[in-house]
Amino acid sequence: MNAARNPLVSIDIVKGAPEQNVLRAVRTLVAAAEEADGNPPLGEQTLLQLRSEPDTDAILGAYAYLAESADYDSPELVGAAVAVLGSAGQPGTLELAVHPSFREDGIARSLLEALAEHTDLTALRAWAHGNHEGAAKLAERFGFTPVRELWRMRLVHGTSVPAPALPAGTCIRAFNPDTDGPAWVAANAAAFAHHPEQGAMTLADLHARMGEGWFDAAGFLLAVDGADNILGFHWTKVHPATSSPTTGEHQAIGEIYVVGVVPAAQGTGLGKALTLAGIEHLNGKGLDALMLYVDADNTAAVALYRKLGFTKWDVDVMYAPAGAQDSVE
Repeated sequence: MNAARNPLVSIDIVKGAPEQNVLRAVRTLVAAAEEADGNPPLGEQTLLQLRSEPDTDAILGAYAYLAESADYDSPELVGAAVAVLGSAGQPGTLELAVHPSFREDGIARSLLEALAEHTDLTALRAWAHGNHEGAAKLAERFGFTPVRELWRMRLVHGTSVPAPALPAGTCIRAFNPDTDGPAWVAANAAAFAHHPEQGAMTLADLHARMGEGWFDAAGFLLAVDGADNILGFHWTKVHPATSSPTTGEHQAIGEIYVVGVVPAAQGTGLGKALTLAGIEHLNGKGLDALMLYVDADNTAAVALYRKLGFTKWDVDVMYAPAGAQDSVE
């Protein structure tokens, strides 16, 4: 379906995952935006869903092509807005990317106007990764206000951290891809019961991440009791080194990807021990720096990370329609 909103572009509305040629163009667009901004414009979960869920009605995409480009096999994609629709009364999410060479041309506004004809934008929460000025202005134009901040924090190589001290009766082992999946999904759901994204992860979501090139079971640390029940976990991740003629060389960086503790083990110091164990694992790889994401209002976690030497590096902001703040976790 075509819904043109701008003489520069032709906008296609697609339900479910796009075809492979469009998906390749989306990846190229995301890479160009990330190179220019320092942040990927689409989150990991969105990219995974675009790749692996072709038949779902939960994904709605608006894809902007240059109007004079008619080569279907090699579409000249200059903008994309992807809405992952919510279910059971839960708000969905919205992310948007415009190629750096085509900004300030009204393409982002046109994408959102096209989406608005096919879904209720007020039922969505929009992420601005890096919260650049253009994103803030666009949000204001559509009546969205900031409701949540997700910080990126960074720890430079050589920062001294204490050794992990596990609670009595607890040990740490690596995740077993063949057997630990269902138990981990249950533990993750319990640990993040009130988290708007992480707590909703399914076994399919886990398997999708296990299929990514960065997945390393040895860096997926599980804290278990004497009966091998999962009490907590620290999933680490390594982002590979990159090289670009625009932004230059970037060394590989480790990420404290997810740290969780089930309710029965909270308050025992296990979360701190798992955090330190993961840092120890990543430091063993000789990385220049480590990073993590944390909600700005999670004061206990922010205080812990600052005590360990992490500093605020960047921020993602979630926007919601004005007046909808109370419905956002």
